[in-house]
Amino acid sequence: MKRRNFIQAAGLGLGGLMMPIPMFGESVDPSVFLNSGMEVSQKKQLADVALQAAKSSGASYADVRIGRYLNQYLFTREDKVQNIVNTESFGAGIRVLVNGTWGFSATSEVTTEGIAKATKQAVAIAKANSRLQKDPVQLAPQKGYGEVTWKTPIQKNAFEVPVSEKVDLLLAANAAAMKNGANFVNSAMFLINEQKYFASTDGSYIDQDIHRIWPNFTVTAIDPKTNSFKTRDALSAPMGMGYEYLTGKGAGKIAGPTGTGLSLYKNSYDIIEDATAAAKHAKEKLTAKSVEPGKYTVVLEPNHLGLTIHESVGHPLELDRVLGYEANYAGTSFATLDKWKTKTFNYGSKQVTIFADKTQPGSLGAVGYDDEGVKTKRWDLVKDGILVNYQAIRDQAHIIGEAESQGCCYADSWSSVQFQRMANISLAPGKEKCSVNDLVKDVEKGIYIAGRGSYSIDQQRYNFQFGGQLFYEIKGGKVVGMLNDVAYQSNTQEFWNSCSKVCDESDYRLFGSFFDGKGQPSQISAVSHGSSTARFDGVNVINTARKI
Repeated sequence: MKRRNFIQAAGLGLGGLMMPIPMFGESVDPSVFLNSGMEVSQKKQLADVALQAAKSSGASYADVRIGRYLNQYLFTREDKVQNIVNTESFGAGIRVLVNGTWGFSATSEVTTEGIAKATKQAVAIAKANSRLQKDPVQLAPQKGYGEVTWKTPIQKNAFEVPVSEKVDLLLAANAAAMKNGANFVNSAMFLINEQKYFASTDGSYIDQDIHRIWPNFTVTAIDPKTNSFKTRDALSAPMGMGYEYLTGKGAGKIAGPTGTGLSLYKNSYDIIEDATAAAKHAKEKLTAKSVEPGKYTVVLEPNHLGLTIHESVGHPLELDRVLGYEANYAGTSFATLDKWKTKTFNYGSKQVTIFADKTQPGSLGAVGYDDEGVKTKRWDLVKDGILVNYQAIRDQAHIIGEAESQGCCYADSWSSVQFQRMANISLAPGKEKCSVNDLVKDVEKGIYIAGRGSYSIDQQRYNFQFGGQLFYEIKGGKVVGMLNDVAYQSNTQEFWNSCSKVCDESDYRLFGSFFDGKGQPSQISAVSHGSSTARFDGVNVINTARKI
């Protein structure tokens, strides 16, 4: 197959899969990333300008966020660099509560005059909106923390690593894939640094330095006889870490079940090793047996299961979605308040405890304080199978009888207003000692699935279908070979109630969504989902290659 024909059939590989990628800010030379930016003392002075101006104009509450957002994206294909994007965005957003109504304004003019002008505009917007507001905003109380700081505990700042070194690593991964039988390979690296300063009339002055990283690739192998092709994506996870994630240390690896030969990754990722394996897997997929549809026990690896958690638990338990605030764009939720109020709604089996946690080390959503100045924490959403809570922020807490926000408010830029976003949502590991091989040995007829693939889910986050990257047939408690064309279908409640066992904490690791979209105007956020390998019984598996 010629490259032109392949591109027509498959799109542009990773570039096609990831676009449109949000590009925030102005293009800059990467040397700008090494500048420290505005001093914290100056940010505090400017924040006080906004807070005092808001209070003198009649605001009962106000907060200001001064943000510097750094982004570096690198894209390569085979032995070529496709693009390198370096952007910086700096500005301030002011939110005020006047007459029980929100007002918001933002400015890139981070000066005394610019801040004062934006604050006046936010107050004017709130007063105008208050004429139409029927029910005043009820803001949960929040204590002030004074002057505090929080930083992602990185070991090596990825922005300090020369661009040439990062490009060389991606090209080395590409070369490894090509050497081992790939026909095409696209790779990318995404780096984000959010330098955020928050201040509020509650008395908080919070300075945070947040880092995220995501190395990724797609390898393609082609059968020259049939012109068919198969792909295998990276088994990396986007992480709230520095460049140390790419050291590929052995301690960060976890073996897949016996018979798969898989190397999986926890807190350290070896992109060259994974690209080498990906090429071999893509070639093997060309001749692997096509799955026979039917009921199977599915054993789901965390890099795969994280996406299922994200779509079938994370989104439906966002309180604004439950209340219908997102209906026009992102949909509603089957997990309505009446179900929660019964205190008996079986979201899953007794094996299923799902928790929210904005403090989890290495996770994408880890911060010390959210964008309302609330200290982050962990809380249960589903406890021993029962729906027990939602994700709520300060102006929603009273709706579900909470005395305080759960600390999951976020804005993707200084120019965006903060609103409720998904926390890190994770499946708790099993309490009994259990390895992935222990899960497999009890399976008579099953499929082991690794890596995230295509998916579909309805507007209420109920009926769904998920694919994956790699599929292995299980017979009589053993992995017997690779399968092709696998996807499973279920509904959220049926699926989570079919969970029969979860591996212990030694198998626990993170999956992540680096560009999760929500809201109108749309904003993105980054969020992780942890789990250990888990087993689900009697799941309907379809053959995605069959035509009706």
